[in-house]
Amino acid sequence: MNGLRALLMCLVIACASSVVPAAGATAPAALPVAAAPRWEALPVPPVPSGSASVSDLAARGPGDAWATGVEHATDGYLWPLLYRWDGTTWSRDTTFPGADESGHLGKIQFVGEEVWIFHSGGGGGEILRWSAGSWSTVPLPQTLWYYQDFAAVPGAAWVVGEDETGLKVLHYDGSRWTTQTPPEGVLFFSGIEARAADDAWAMVDRTDQGSQILRWDGTTWRDVAVPVPSGGNVHTILLEPSGRATLGGMRSVDGASRTFLMTFNGRTWRTTYPPLGETYTYGMARGPDGALWLPMRSERAFQSKYARVDGARTTFSYGPERTNAIDVQPRVLARAGASLLAFGIVEIYGSRPTLMSERLGG
Repeated sequence: MNGLRALLMCLVIACASSVVPAAGATAPAALPVAAAPRWEALPVPPVPSGSASVSDLAARGPGDAWATGVEHATDGYLWPLLYRWDGTTWSRDTTFPGADESGHLGKIQFVGEEVWIFHSGGGGGEILRWSAGSWSTVPLPQTLWYYQDFAAVPGAAWVVGEDETGLKVLHYDGSRWTTQTPPEGVLFFSGIEARAADDAWAMVDRTDQGSQILRWDGTTWRDVAVPVPSGGNVHTILLEPSGRATLGGMRSVDGASRTFLMTFNGRTWRTTYPPLGETYTYGMARGPDGALWLPMRSERAFQSKYARVDGARTTFSYGPERTNAIDVQPRVLARAGASLLAFGIVEIYGSRPTLMSERLGG
């Protein structure tokens, strides 16, 4: 028995000596833990009136992003705003046609190497086109009372709106405009997105049927028969090159609003209800991490709030603290390389809402 005890003691001592450094030896240093990326504030040149609103944000790389908006002048006029991000700073662009006239800049689309932006003003609507370092315009074939949305891809563009005769879908094939006829019963186009000249999706309202999704196949508009939740309204469509499509919207249940997301994998639709309350999905974007990101209304007056939805998991993050802020509202998000850009407005105590931008990841 004593021999067995002695053998066990020898084994314990041998094991201990194999893991304890010898005298004078240096223990290996612990590997550094990478810090989680945090939101940082990005300065945006202010507008003269100190009051502005945001329309759209789009990026196609870490050093190429564009943001549009409207300045609310003290004389009551609205002036178009355009900002460009070069990877380091935001700067205001005042060189586009109509920059010195009352009007509004809307959605931004990347068409090949060009940038197309919808512009409306006293003279009607047009598409601004940035190509090879200079601006030109694509005039519309007619003036509409109300412009609802715009989408463009290589070889095609759409403008939806209304005039005195009703709903209009204007289609551009690269050389001329034609008018397309939507299915009977469509009352309103609330949004349109396109992935190719023969693959465009539109959110519409139909008589007594709520929100529906139409799809253009190069020949006609057809009902996609998306199983939108009963009583639900779709606000956003994200179309990705992989063929995936994501819809965001809201439905009312027993008097309370609830956000829903729908994802199409090319075969079937899947609907989820992440814990987002009644968050509107207008600013939703697919982040560089593959998750969906949405700006939210923050319960902290001095900080913005963002939701990250990755499958069944939803997490939240906050922007940097802003001194004397009483409302920080990121409106739109866009992926810019390995980072995520936000653009919106912030209201500082004693001042009017002005522009703000934040970035996650450098």
